[in-house]
Amino acid sequence: MITKELIDPRSIVVIGGSNNIYKPGGKVLKNLIDGNFKGELYVTNPKEDLVQGIKCFRSPDELPDVDLAIIAIAAKFIPATVELLTQFKNTKAFIILSAGFNEMNNSEGKICEDKIVDSINKVNGSLIGPNCIGVLTPKYNGVFTLPIPKLDPKGCCLISGSGATACFILEAGIPKGLTFSDVFSVGNSAQLGVEEILKYMDESYDSKSSPDSYLLYIENIDKPQMLLKHASSLIRKGCKIAAVKSGSSEAGSRAASSHTGALASPDVAVEALFQKAGIVRCSSREELITASAIFAHKKLNGKNIAVITHAGGPAVMLTDALSKGGLNVPDIEGAEAGKLLEKLYPGSTVGNPIDFLATGTAEQLGIIIDFIDNKFDEIDGIVVIFGTPGLVRIFDVYEVLDEKMKTAKKPIFPVLPSTLTAKEEVDEFLSKGRINFPDEVMLGNMLAKVYNTPVPNPEKIQLPDIDKKKIRAIIDNASNGYLSPDGIHGLLDATGIGRTKEIVAKTKDEALNFAKQEGFPLVMKVMGPVHKSDIGGVVLNIKNEKTVEKEFNRLMKIKDTYAVLMYPMLFGTEVFIGSKREEKFGHLVICGLGGIFVEILKDVSTSLAPLTKDEAHKMVKNLKGYKIIQGARNQDPVNEDLFAEAIIRVSALVTVAPEIFEMDLNPLIGTKDSLNAVDARIRIEK
Repeated sequence: MITKELIDPRSIVVIGGSNNIYKPGGKVLKNLIDGNFKGELYVTNPKEDLVQGIKCFRSPDELPDVDLAIIAIAAKFIPATVELLTQFKNTKAFIILSAGFNEMNNSEGKICEDKIVDSINKVNGSLIGPNCIGVLTPKYNGVFTLPIPKLDPKGCCLISGSGATACFILEAGIPKGLTFSDVFSVGNSAQLGVEEILKYMDESYDSKSSPDSYLLYIENIDKPQMLLKHASSLIRKGCKIAAVKSGSSEAGSRAASSHTGALASPDVAVEALFQKAGIVRCSSREELITASAIFAHKKLNGKNIAVITHAGGPAVMLTDALSKGGLNVPDIEGAEAGKLLEKLYPGSTVGNPIDFLATGTAEQLGIIIDFIDNKFDEIDGIVVIFGTPGLVRIFDVYEVLDEKMKTAKKPIFPVLPSTLTAKEEVDEFLSKGRINFPDEVMLGNMLAKVYNTPVPNPEKIQLPDIDKKKIRAIIDNASNGYLSPDGIHGLLDATGIGRTKEIVAKTKDEALNFAKQEGFPLVMKVMGPVHKSDIGGVVLNIKNEKTVEKEFNRLMKIKDTYAVLMYPMLFGTEVFIGSKREEKFGHLVICGLGGIFVEILKDVSTSLAPLTKDEAHKMVKNLKGYKIIQGARNQDPVNEDLFAEAIIRVSALVTVAPEIFEMDLNPLIGTKDSLNAVDARIRIEK
């Protein structure tokens, strides 16, 4: 839990404080002093009587009661120190800067860390760290690092699993004009991780005083459901969240583990969680900073962007980036465009990008912005690119830009690339509370990412009407392993997923009887082997009894085959729906083109159960093969509504029956009128 003593302490002690400000204990004490901490400030050091002008206690047992302890001593001494402070000094909050714990990947470090957590939990206290840079809030500068930004309650809240990364984000964000409200470096997350900090921010959120923007750097998601719940809740309240989840590759996962002592989470599950929560996923510090800068501007409510520039090259690169991200830079034409062109110098163009030349003036910039804001309703947002080769000063241009950003109805994103040549002008612009996007391509890429990130799901998702009682009866009576065909049929029927009539034939006579009853053409598949097509275990378009007999005899000789699955041959497009239980995250629901295309093309969409109708439709539309589902080249389409409905029903099934470890409906045969499963596997793990 996060205690008041961590957020707003009345007293702080630096255990291991020093006069040497180049050591963590010395630097954090200096930062606390320089930040004018308003409460009582104490320090302990066995060798000093006075540290940085503050009376020093030789031992923690000499201290008075203290709310928050910031600890910077060797790891082996910390468990006993924490025990003393919790039991005898009424300390309820701890920030442990020291390393040497679980990140060392040895039992000694883990045991030491667990002892500390146990002592703090006994008093319902809070722990940040160990192995972190600390905490930075409007109440105190509890970090041993630089830079320390001027804190703004409505700036962005930075929560990072890596202390160094937090520093580098601050280093890059501050010069662009980005402001921060709080910085939490959670280190090993022994007790409090990114998820718990975000939970606190959600539960204590106040629209008047809390930050509306959150930046996360995460190396492991240990509590995905907590993250999903509270990120979604904050975003539904009007907040914005962007996050880097590192360790997405195998090598990155190993690096994350060695750094924090935590295993990286499966990337496909992370991607699904972020999409469901409405978190903008970033891949670098610069993307994270740019997303936060976009958050600080008016919301972009449509895809159409006007680019205003006096330099052609950057406008072209920006246009490319916007277009690749699915945003538009549409032509601007008509009578109003002609009127605008008349107000600019000869040689200017207004087709979009609007290029008013290197000789363009501040007055002309203001005219262009007014025209776009008031005359061109099809435009949703504006990017202004304006730098200088150093021949003239451009204070007046940036003054006009600032004024128009105050009054324009549409968002205006400034790209001011001359951060050296026009440093004074840019600095003055930033001093007015503005933020700069010095790289137009990064802005274009992230503007598209932010715009295309979905809104979070409703807090409660209505499941479709399925027979829960029948589903539970089948699952409760099933053993671990693959369900029998009868069990699969029962679950599909109870869930409302269409299927073909089929038989698992163990004898030739059973196969022939089924053929006589159902007619032709038929499909025959081996039961037992996994990759049926690879071993010749699938026979299509069987048209007579002689072929049934011949193929049954052949199929039964294939290794591991115990029976032959038979069903009527359906014609249509093969699609796929599956699900897999991912530890801690819940069930991933997957859809794509079916048959062999699932493994060869790997064209799938993934989300976390349970799903809404909108989510299911979006999954279908996000497939690269979506045009095949629509009916490319005069082929019959797949009924999208039926496809999406089946996806929702699979998500409902695994929600009601979490014991389902994995499930494949491959293929389902889709036409414009029907969707039926013709093969299915379901594995149970209780």
